[in-house]
Amino acid sequence: MYISAVFLSLFFAKLLFIVVNIIHKPREGIFLRDASDKDYRYWSIRNTIKKWPVWLAHKFPLPFLDNVCFKLFGVKTKFSNSLFEGWVDCEFIEFGKNVVVGQASIIQSAAIIGNLFIIKKSTFEDNVRIGAHSVIMSGVHIHKSSVLAASSLLVIGQELDEGWVYLGTPAKKYKKNVFFEDDLENILAKQDQNIDEIHKKYEELYKIRKDKKV
Repeated sequence: MYISAVFLSLFFAKLLFIVVNIIHKPREGIFLRDASDKDYRYWSIRNTIKKWPVWLAHKFPLPFLDNVCFKLFGVKTKFSNSLFEGWVDCEFIEFGKNVVVGQASIIQSAAIIGNLFIIKKSTFEDNVRIGAHSVIMSGVHIHKSSVLAASSLLVIGQELDEGWVYLGTPAKKYKKNVFFEDDLENILAKQDQNIDEIHKKYEELYKIRKDKKV
């Protein structure tokens, strides 16, 4: 019954969505935050249409229905992506493969600053990781294998280079991302061996009494 209600609401929302988009096609740009501005007005209408089916789908404990919503309303994504824990806009966003969005993160394609209303497409390439409680504003481009640390901020139009870890508000380069390097398993295996040697040395130095015969 619940699944049927979700798909029924998605069906009618999609019909309304098509009609509204025929009347006024969504577009990127900087507009006035005023009811007299067509782009702002129809963006508000689109959000109203999507609100109920998206809310209903997100109550499902698995991310499958969320991904259906995203695809239905125009977000380019893969079913392998993990977007369920974050809050993601439903238009002008493109995800590559193996993208993970952390808990309570916000990904926007639209922003309101004073009397200005800004819509810009955001792009996330393959193997991107977004830390928990991060905020990503519209128009960003995150290249492959980049990581945004938890509680960080990306400002409008910010671009992250491939293979780097970023953190801060606004986010800045921190260090190279080694988590997707080739032969990483062998590197970690060597580190595990070193850790075992350190533990053994620690036990020899600190766990065996030297001041008296045992």
